[in-house]
Amino acid sequence: MTKKAHGTIQQYSTRNMPSVLIEVRRQYTQEQEVALMDAVHQALRDAFKILPGDRNVRLLVHEPHRFACPPDRERPEFYTHVSIDAFAGRSLDAKRNLYKAIVDYLEPFGIPRNHVKILLREISSENWGIRGGQAGCDVALGFKVDV
Repeated sequence: MTKKAHGTIQQYSTRNMPSVLIEVRRQYTQEQEVALMDAVHQALRDAFKILPGDRNVRLLVHEPHRFACPPDRERPEFYTHVSIDAFAGRSLDAKRNLYKAIVDYLEPFGIPRNHVKILLREISSENWGIRGGQAGCDVALGFKVDV
C-alpha cells in the first residue's frame, strides 16, 4: 500500500490491526491452536474486510481454576473469550457479522455456540501507536474502517 507524501510515494505495511486475544480453559494441540487463531482471523477478514496480512492474534491458555466462566455451561472446559481491539467506525451490521462468523468458525472445534463470549473494543485511531510510533490517524491504513 502506498501514500503520497511531499511529492514522493511511501510504502506502508498494513500489519497492525485489529489486535485479538483468544482465551481458553483447556489445552489444544499446537495444530488446533493455530487453527483456532486462523478461524478468528478469517472471521475478521470476512466481516471487517481486513487484508490477509493484517494479523495480530494471540492465544492464551488458562488453567481452568484461573478462568471462571458462567456455572450453567454444560461443557465449561470449552468456554472461550475473544477480545478484539479495533479502530472505531465499523457498522452495526459488520459487528453482527463478525460475532456470528466467530461463533460459526469456532463450532467445528467442539466449542458450543453459547460458550463463546466476544468483546469488541473500538478505539479511535489517534489512540493507536503504530508503524514506528505514528498515530493511527496519521497513517494510510490500506483498508476501509467504515464497512
